[in-house]
Amino acid sequence: MGGMAKNIRILTVDDEEDIQELLRYTLEREGYEVTGALTGEEALEGARANPPGLVLLDLMLPGVNGLEVCRRLRAGSATRRIPIIMLTAKGEEEDIVRGLELGADDYVVKPFSHKVVLARIAAALRRAGEDATASILKIGDLTLDRERYQVSLGGKPLELTQSEFAILAALMAKPGKVMTRRQLISDIRGGEITVTDRSIDVHVTALRKKLGRQGERIVTVRGVGYRFDV
Repeated sequence: MGGMAKNIRILTVDDEEDIQELLRYTLEREGYEVTGALTGEEALEGARANPPGLVLLDLMLPGVNGLEVCRRLRAGSATRRIPIIMLTAKGEEEDIVRGLELGADDYVVKPFSHKVVLARIAAALRRAGEDATASILKIGDLTLDRERYQVSLGGKPLELTQSEFAILAALMAKPGKVMTRRQLISDIRGGEITVTDRSIDVHVTALRKKLGRQGERIVTVRGVGYRFDV
């Protein structure tokens, strides 16, 4: 696996040096280049001077915390498209939701397994290289055509409501990415918060039923939102 990741540099941001060493060992063994930062300020300075291919960002940092680092990276023209994966401690549910809404791509809860971190990195890098605005989305035997406003399963058309279509399109456009309920609300109403978290859950339940076996791809991420598994 090592040679596949060459030339992709990952910035790891964590104030615990033992975690930095663990990440460096894991990532370099897979062929990634690694740069470390122990503080938020150091991370921002490094990312702006030499933008990495991906950022692994701990939320609990001294000084400028991880959420603020995420916000500033997304606000900068040179750094706004860099995939960001948050490293979080258990019980930081609100911070996870906030981070995703600030533009983070994914999160991994500590203590984490090497396999999970590597899989999330690979998925985030793959998404970064894809066009999330494509008009036709196809996963398995499920096809969604945004321009024609059609969804088919195994070649047979599905009847979806406007909200169900919007939720499915949002999730399929970013497979593997966790989307918060608020992000899905924004996709349905164009930013007008006129539907509730509960109504999103109701739409997802109905959508899963209509998708049959493919409905299992829509995974509930407790306390956060939903993810469409490939």
